[in-house]
Amino acid sequence: MADKVEPVEAAVEPEAEALFGLLDVVILAALAAFGIWWVMSNKKKQQEQANAHKSYSLQPTSMAAAATDNSFLKKLKTSGRSLVAFYGSQTGTAEEFAGRLAKEGIRYQLKGMVADPEEYDMEELVNLKDIPNSLAVFCLATYGEGDPTDNAMEFYEWLQNGDANLTGLNYAVFGLGNKTYEHYNEVAVYVDKRLEELGGTRVYCLGLGDDDANIEDDFITWKEGFWPAVCEHFGLETMGEDVSVRQYKLTEHSEINPDRLYTGEVARLHSFANQRPPFDAKNPFLGTIKVNRELHKTGDRQCMHLEFDIEGSKMRYDAGDHIALYPVNNSEIVNKLGKLLDADLDTAITLTNTDEESSKKRPFPCPTTYRTALTHYLDITSNPRTHVLKELAEYTKNNKEQEMLRLMASTSPEGKALYQDWIIQNNRNILHILEDLPSCKPEIDHVCELLPRLQCRYYSISSSPKLYPTTVHVTAVVVEYETPTKRINKGVATTWLRDMKPVDPEKKFLVPVFIRKSQFRLPTRTQTPIIMIGPGTGLAPFRGFIQERALAKEEGKPVGETILYFGCRKKAEDYLYEEELEDYVKKGALKLHLAFSRDQAQKVYVTHKLNENADEIWRVLGESNGHIYVCGDARSMAKDVHNIILKVVQEKGNMSEQEAIAYVKKMEAQKRYSTDVWS
Repeated sequence: MADKVEPVEAAVEPEAEALFGLLDVVILAALAAFGIWWVMSNKKKQQEQANAHKSYSLQPTSMAAAATDNSFLKKLKTSGRSLVAFYGSQTGTAEEFAGRLAKEGIRYQLKGMVADPEEYDMEELVNLKDIPNSLAVFCLATYGEGDPTDNAMEFYEWLQNGDANLTGLNYAVFGLGNKTYEHYNEVAVYVDKRLEELGGTRVYCLGLGDDDANIEDDFITWKEGFWPAVCEHFGLETMGEDVSVRQYKLTEHSEINPDRLYTGEVARLHSFANQRPPFDAKNPFLGTIKVNRELHKTGDRQCMHLEFDIEGSKMRYDAGDHIALYPVNNSEIVNKLGKLLDADLDTAITLTNTDEESSKKRPFPCPTTYRTALTHYLDITSNPRTHVLKELAEYTKNNKEQEMLRLMASTSPEGKALYQDWIIQNNRNILHILEDLPSCKPEIDHVCELLPRLQCRYYSISSSPKLYPTTVHVTAVVVEYETPTKRINKGVATTWLRDMKPVDPEKKFLVPVFIRKSQFRLPTRTQTPIIMIGPGTGLAPFRGFIQERALAKEEGKPVGETILYFGCRKKAEDYLYEEELEDYVKKGALKLHLAFSRDQAQKVYVTHKLNENADEIWRVLGESNGHIYVCGDARSMAKDVHNIILKVVQEKGNMSEQEAIAYVKKMEAQKRYSTDVWS
């Protein structure tokens, strides 16, 4: 019947079923699949062979690094450069120095680029020799206990653990350190030595900058010998006088959506309005100030106890860590600068790097306004460096003022002496220079290009997360002083924070913050005895240590001796957290040695108290394997403490001077002797 359809299975004739059984179908399918696989595989093999041949013809050595986005070799080759200036920077100075070297290279027929070692494949140093007249310069800062900066850590470890062949690599190293610290310029010294060990050629001697003296002087003095050595090494000649080359081009926006303007964000636009973790240096959390109270009872100095609410941030901290905050420049200084520069500060701008190959497209987040740049992004209160003065001279009409700026920017002994006196000793910033040299009228966009970035400020956390998991406490002295020119200079961060008093519950004070981990740590075993030495605000991290140990004691855990040496000027004036500390003493959670330097005719410091307690120190450190911590001034206090400890170890431990030095070194290596100091 026409309208009836039989099932397919029923339509198969018996003869057909005999010819193509189920097993036959499976075998045929398998053969077809194998055929397809063989054809595809053969094609792939031929393609790989072709690619391999192509790769071999272009890159005959297996050591040749692949040119990728993180290839500084590719950038050098495609842009016709031969100088690469790497930097290891924590505060921006090393980056600034590297930038100056890269910029100056063009004068010596060496077009340069600046490179962050964290962003590039540093193994490519092996092949830098492939570029004629190539040179790698390293501007490396040392911080902490002789540590490399965060962005140079991976490169440093690669040098330590690897054995790359750097034969043919031309290099030079300039270090940034501070002589008040024990591990002065340790990173630069190591890198300079290690590059030579791996076969590199040192083009010029290691430069060591001392931030405790005048690091700018150290740098320009080193540069004075560096460039002639480079020219001699490569057989180059100077291409005439140094010419000012602008690094960024200006775009002023007559019409722009205000929603597209950066208003102080560190990296991501609207990151303050739309907060999302994880929070770090490029994405800080807006912490609310919950408490801001004065710790000094009397006197003309101020010390703040601040509490930042970090609830909901997912940030964690340990006692001994640091909190970093991004400050804001004083609006009065910003307005004065705008007036002196004859600028409309509310003009929207973008500064774009004229070097298209550079990884740094902007000097700070753009588009923004001049006001925002001067308020949030630029350091307008530090002493300008010599290259800034050199540029300012070009905008100065009065011959005497112009010659003065040029002299200070020079490397002559007279120029260095004048810079040291007029800029450093008199503590002049960019505003003071423009006020005192009225014929100097630079363009505001050029000033924005020249000034360094405003850096975040770090403070030791003065609380324990075991008591305060969602708040971070800070103990900070307000910086304010008169300069030799009778001006009042103010600390950017502390004078900004001082006015943030949370008295009105409707008004919130928000501060961009993040946590920086530290090696300043309590012993893992609570029964280990500890000695803490922290005069003034050096007490800060020890407040967290004491809180943590007292809590452990309350919980019935075995807790070793907790001994604090604290000093200040007068008991009735600046004895920080007096009630808290005395309460811990009463509870048996703390042993306290106090030194009030001005409460008697003879000044008494914590070092005097240490000398009086040699037996106790040896009992804790020598007999009980305890820990010692020092926090505060590196210039004198920390050094004096170190010498006292050496003396105690030598005398009470019956050791020779060399044995005592080795004993203390071993304590440092075991993290039993820790310092958190500043100069």
